[in-house]
Amino acid sequence: MKKFALFAAISVLAGCQSASKLPLIGDVFAPKSAEEALEPYYRSLPDEFYPRAPQGVALPASDKALSRILVASCFDEELGESPVMRSVAGEDADLFLMIGDNVYGDKDGAAYRNNQADLDELRESFRDLAARDDFKAVRAKFPMMVAWDDHDMGANDAGKEFPFKRLAERIHERFWGLENQDVGAYPGTYYARAFGPPGQRTQVIMLDTRFFRSALTPTDEWGKKGKERYIPSADPAQDMLGNDQWTWLENRLQDPADVRLIISSIQVLPTDAHGFEAWHTLPLEQQRLYRLIRETEATGVVFVSGDRHTAFLYEDKTALPYPVSEITASSVNVSFATTTTEMDSAQTGEGYPPANYGAIGIDWAAGTVSLEVKSETGETVRETRTRFR
Repeated sequence: MKKFALFAAISVLAGCQSASKLPLIGDVFAPKSAEEALEPYYRSLPDEFYPRAPQGVALPASDKALSRILVASCFDEELGESPVMRSVAGEDADLFLMIGDNVYGDKDGAAYRNNQADLDELRESFRDLAARDDFKAVRAKFPMMVAWDDHDMGANDAGKEFPFKRLAERIHERFWGLENQDVGAYPGTYYARAFGPPGQRTQVIMLDTRFFRSALTPTDEWGKKGKERYIPSADPAQDMLGNDQWTWLENRLQDPADVRLIISSIQVLPTDAHGFEAWHTLPLEQQRLYRLIRETEATGVVFVSGDRHTAFLYEDKTALPYPVSEITASSVNVSFATTTTEMDSAQTGEGYPPANYGAIGIDWAAGTVSLEVKSETGETVRETRTRFR
């Protein structure tokens, strides 16, 4: 078929980065990048190409005050039934956040089929997720908001250099039913929602730390503690969110809210305990985030992250004009250890590597937010409390 012949030709261009090396295709156009070359094909794909999540529960009404929010990350859809997801389904909460690596769509043994431009492994992973009974139970019970990370974008540790990110974005937005909302109208997967009346308003800001992010600086001592994969870089050309998302975030931080949950798929506050992906690998961007929060006078900020395959709690008393906390909830079913010695200067208590999820409780009368790490059976194993007033 002509379409697939064109697709095959375009796919060859995916690894090309120089516009000068890209030929005309049928004398129709000379694409300037792999993304531009693939775009006509991607726009031609039929709706049935995309997997869809089961019908979900509508988000809470804009005037409903939230008191309990659940959060989870790192869910391998190919593994057996998850005790964590069953425990989540047994909870009472107003909202459930899946904040990245919601599937592992970039691994299939040694096949690495996401090197193909139609991302067949990623789409298969989302179809597998949609078919899981434990996911269906959670999906049917809770309103959900979602962020993506590298494995549900389609390539480990990838950023803006990933040539198939536009299709990955469409797969993400269509699976979660976001394509006809504001987030579906612009590049990237970031969006925000607010719930509750004045005095009890919770803002949930879902950042996209993948679509626009510059490549990180590789370590010079692979595997060394504190420098395992990447080292911080002060290169001012490196970016985390991209200009449009930074501008959007500045506007959102000026929206009225009493509690602001800023969801970042990668950790925000840690600075000195590990060399994996985190905001501290781009320290100028980390400081830019803090500066933006200070300049907009945004109060009530709590950071929420995943990615690390271990749960952590943090508090930093100097980053913002007020003490700011972070909960890292990870992972649902991709645990690599039972204990950890990692200890960041901002960390409160030991990390928790076994399978886990997080719970965020808002006590409007007391003006406090509780951050809980929950075991796979629903037991609270780590907890901290912070004031938002």
